[in-house]
Amino acid sequence: MQQVMTGDEYKKYVDSKAPDSKLLRNVIRAFSVGGLICVVGQFFVNSFSRMGFDMDVSASLTSMTMIFLGVLFTGLNLYDDLGRFAGAGSIVPITGFANSIASPAMEYKSEGYVLGVGARMFLIAGPVLVYGISASIIVGILHYLLKF
Repeated sequence: MQQVMTGDEYKKYVDSKAPDSKLLRNVIRAFSVGGLICVVGQFFVNSFSRMGFDMDVSASLTSMTMIFLGVLFTGLNLYDDLGRFAGAGSIVPITGFANSIASPAMEYKSEGYVLGVGARMFLIAGPVLVYGISASIIVGILHYLLKF
């Protein structure tokens, strides 16, 4: 016959088996790495501005540079290590988005350029793009209709 645990006994059992939470450490790492990525981005904005580009061009050049760096670090297998260390701090900035597109493309390149890279490149980023674009269209239509 099997013995039934009470709610308190079950909670104690689960607590004894669950790993210790490293929440504070993870938050500090995510904030630090995500902030450092943003500092690098701001460095590029300032550098391009000092070269004489206006703010719109500087922002565009910075986005392209950060995307390039994200893809480069993904190709060199460095971004995965950064992701394991920083968690969400590495996926939130634009470099994380570049990583989410480059990783599946690299993984499926053996299946060919059309069925591998082309079909699977947006495996992770695709839903983000679909729902992001859809939401922006809906918000734009609502803004247009509700604008007085």
